[in-house]
Formats: sequence, structure tokens, C-alpha cells
Amino acid sequence: MGTDLAMTLARRHFAVNGADLVVEGHRVRDLAHHYGTPLYIYSGTVMRTAYRRLAAALAGFAAIHFSVKANPDPGVIGVFLSEGAGVEIASIGEYRRARAAGAAPERIVFAGPAKRPAELQAVLAAGIGEIHVETVEELDRLEAIGQALEKQVPIAIRVNPVAAAQGGAMRMGGKPSPFGFDEETLPEVVEAVAARRHLQLAGVHIFSGTQILDAAVLLAQWDHGLDIAERVAARAGHALASIDLGGGLGIPYYDGDAALDLTALAQGIAALSRRQQASPAIRSARIVVEPGRFLVGEAGLYVVAVNAVKRSRGSTFVLTDGGMHHHLAASGNLGQVIKRDYPLLASARLADPPHAAPVSVVGPLCTPLDTLARRASLPPLAAGDLVAVLQSGAYGPSASPTAFLSHPPPTEVLIDNGAARQLTP
Repeated sequence: MGTDLAMTLARRHFAVNGADLVVEGHRVRDLAHHYGTPLYIYSGTVMRTAYRRLAAALAGFAAIHFSVKANPDPGVIGVFLSEGAGVEIASIGEYRRARAAGAAPERIVFAGPAKRPAELQAVLAAGIGEIHVETVEELDRLEAIGQALEKQVPIAIRVNPVAAAQGGAMRMGGKPSPFGFDEETLPEVVEAVAARRHLQLAGVHIFSGTQILDAAVLLAQWDHGLDIAERVAARAGHALASIDLGGGLGIPYYDGDAALDLTALAQGIAALSRRQQASPAIRSARIVVEPGRFLVGEAGLYVVAVNAVKRSRGSTFVLTDGGMHHHLAASGNLGQVIKRDYPLLASARLADPPHAAPVSVVGPLCTPLDTLARRASLPPLAAGDLVAVLQSGAYGPSASPTAFLSHPPPTEVLIDNGAARQLTP
């Protein structure tokens, strides 16, 4: 991969000072020396900038809930809470992390296709804003818990939209799916909710896909979400209190990717706002979007140290102390069909010209899957040099097989307002 995207991102989100990549005033080489490698570095400034840009685009239309699955560290969650975000969780563990970060129970929504009864019991006893229901069995469990607690359970119906509403790099609906109720079955689902007197149908939840870079695709999906909400409200016989339009907002990972156009998104939202205000069934509903990757992905670096450089049958391999066990997504083994390289740089050798031929960057695991880059344009490297993988703030350690081969976990550091602190594993 060429260095154009990597350098563009480095300058856009961080800083380049001579040979060095710099994060909020800290040279990456100094952070690596102090904390050791492998090392994740997250910039609070980049997170806040992403949040504020999206909030401005959505102003007057939708609130933002941070999707905790993207990066569940309480320090990271806390950054978004301080900006006014709610959170979306998908397990009792994420619920506890969100609460530890300071999230108010009423600002938490809980989705997931196979929530365990004990999880439902725990969040309802402790407090939850809304549970997004995905199976008939879940309706039964929530009815039983609500009856035992003598309380109404606020729920939203998660909908698996029809194929026409799909888009993005990883489609979550429009086909047979474990996620949500099929759109064509909504009349029966609404009736099933109405038959359970401890369930309060508050809203709907639509999540059509992820890693969407086209504003027009998002707007079409959100418009379809409003249509679904209107139909559910009509069937239920009352206005809805909430509409969750899901996440799916993408970031550029590969040469040729264009960043999501928030100006175009904001322009299209005007029509969606008019549609909502014209419909009594959804006029007062609180609309939510729940991005994760878009908010935190560009804020992160994964920094590894070179252990050795070797030639094998005409190819050059750069062997590092970190790999797919810490960053499965960068290795191409987290949903990619065609494995492409994340943008990366030699973070203390930025002034050096690249090697004449692309090199492979591989980790320490005993598997050919442990490859961070297959055709990287890097300067000639030696043991002790550093490689930084950009766009690494989302789906890092918590989405990776960190126990594989029993290597130590990476250190994670948050730099916010110029101050660096190590995050708790």
C-alpha cells in the first residue's frame, strides 16, 4: 500500500514533526519508550472532534449514543459522556463498564441477539433506558422479569430491514439474520408485545449495515427507518417515544476510500426532519444514532516495535512484537473477504524515503494469518524501529484473540487535553 492515505491521516488527526509522528504534543517514540510496546495510543482530541462534527451535522434531528463495542474502555467511554453522549451496550459487561465510566442508566440502550436471562434481570434491577428486543423468547423473559419486579419494561423492536434498505461494507439485515425481527413480520411482533402487559413498546431499532462511507446510503436507510417507525406506531395504536437508526458510519481505511461527507449528510437530514415533524406518530420521538467506529476509530494508533527483518525467496518480512492477537481487524481476519492493508507508517522515520519494494509486516504468532501488512511502503527498517498502524481506535484489543499463544496484552494509553494516562485493562 502507498503512504498517501497514511500521511494524509497522520497530518489530519495528529502531527508530523520532522521524522516523528506526534499525538497531542507527545512523540510516538517517547510514548513507546515510556510505556513499552505493543502499545495502543488514543487521542481524546480526535474523539471529541469526531463527536462534535457529527453532532453538528445531526443537530435538531438525532442524539448520539456511543456504541461501546467499538472500544469498551471506561476512559474512552468517559470522553464521549463528557461530550453529552449516551451509550449503546450489548452485554452486562459493557453495561458495567458504561456505568463505571459514569453513564446514567436512563442514557443506556441494550441491544444484542441472545441476551441471557441473568443479563436482562441485572440491567432491569439496576436501571436501563431501553432494551431492544430481538426474539420472542426475549419478550417472554422480559414479561416475566417485569411481572416479578412489578414494573413496566421499556422496549424497542429491533427490525431486520428488507433488502432494499441495505448498504455498507458489512450488511446486518435484508437477508436471513439472527439480528432483529424481519420487517415483514412486524404486525405479528407488535401484537405479541401488546399481549404482554408488563412490556411498554417505546420504539424501534434499525441497523442495516456498517462501514458506510456514502451519505446517500445512510440517508436512504434512515428514511426507511422513519417509515418503519410510522408503521409500527400505526399498528400499536400510539405514538413512539424513540427511534434508533443504528450506527454504521464508516471511516477510510484503504487507498481510494473517501471520508463520509458530513455536509451532504446534514443537507439530507433537513428532509428527514420535515418528514418526522409532519407525522404525529413519530413527531415527538427521540431519534438516536449509535456510531462507534466513526467516533473512536481514527483516534487510535497501534504501535509495534521491529524485532527483526529478514529476506525469504525475494520477499522482505518485517517481524514485530505485536500482531493479530492485539489487532485482528488490521490483519484482515475480522470480516474482510479481500485482505487489504490498514494505513501504517514508520512513526519515527517519516522523513526517510520508502524501500524500493513493498514489504510484509508480520507479528510474532506461529500462523501466516498474523500479518499486519502485505505490501507496505516503508523505509528500510531494523530491530528497534517502530511501526504505527493508523485508524486503530475501534475494534482493537477487545475484538482480538489476546490470549492466543499467551503473549502479554498491549498497553493502552489515552491522551486527552495533552495529558497521557495508562488505561486499566
